[in-house]
Amino acid sequence: MEIKAKELAVMLGAKLEGNPETKVSKLARIEESDKDSFCFLANPKYYSYAQTAQVGILLCDEKLEYNTENISAVLRVAEPYPAFQKLMDLYAAMNANQKSAGIDEQTKIGKNSTYGDNFYLGAFSYLGENVKVGKNVKIYPNCYIGDNAEIGDGTTIYANVSIYNDCKAGSDCIIHSGAVIGADGFGFAPQPDGTFKKIPQTGNVVIGNDVEIGANTCIDRAVMGSTIIRNGVKLDNLIQIAHNVELGENTGIAAQAGISGSTKTGKNVMIGGQAGITGHLNIADGVKIQAQAAVIKDVKDKGKGISGAPAIDAREHYRIIAYMMKLPELAKRIEELEKKLK
Repeated sequence: MEIKAKELAVMLGAKLEGNPETKVSKLARIEESDKDSFCFLANPKYYSYAQTAQVGILLCDEKLEYNTENISAVLRVAEPYPAFQKLMDLYAAMNANQKSAGIDEQTKIGKNSTYGDNFYLGAFSYLGENVKVGKNVKIYPNCYIGDNAEIGDGTTIYANVSIYNDCKAGSDCIIHSGAVIGADGFGFAPQPDGTFKKIPQTGNVVIGNDVEIGANTCIDRAVMGSTIIRNGVKLDNLIQIAHNVELGENTGIAAQAGISGSTKTGKNVMIGGQAGITGHLNIADGVKIQAQAAVIKDVKDKGKGISGAPAIDAREHYRIIAYMMKLPELAKRIEELEKKLK
């Protein structure tokens, strides 16, 4: 669809410079833009493109200098990021691949299962017995929802998701394709003969409201009780959350991170990609765990940044790396001193 600069200015509360009749039909990165593109520029690393790129409409801050010959219209706001987020929300709403309500004929709904108004269930999806589904829920094709599961209002479950029996997902959640909620935790008891005996995993997974779970992420059911994902948690793709883990509100975790059993995080924790956290730990509110960190002990200080393997205070870790970078030079100097002493 096409939209004019003057219309976007009203939507975003922006100051308009240039041609108010400029039309754009697509969103684009500024390094790949053309005269039909709407672009967003807030990172100083890309400021040079404001002089060279061909852009239809540019959203930026109140001070950025730009090439008026290449850029047809500019929308200036005090804070570009929130304005861009608002625009992206509007764009997503207009272009969302939302299915209308309805239940495909090639589905199965078990005994005593219920669902609310405006429910969509895609082909080859299965709802077990005693499942409770709220209103405005979308479950796309090839999904499995086990017995006694619960899905809150407004939640979207994309294709090929499995939610095992007794697990609960709250309202306004998004669960992306391939996610598995409630598989058995990794619980095995070593036996005298060297084999392993499986420990029954009798608990469930409880997911709060406004949670997003990325593609192919796995959240294991508890041994007893619940694995808990609290309100506002955002999980990237390919994350492993083990049995009896508890994630605090608004925790964000990047791809390929893993958390071992019974570890608990506070609120607003941020965990970088490929980080690993061992079991039975407590992570304080606001802690920032950097990518590939290996956390092997409690982090008690709120807001602390940690990195490295094993993880330590991030600033100390960076100092150690700085010294390590000097090791070849130091080794050379030692060799020279040894020669002089001989």
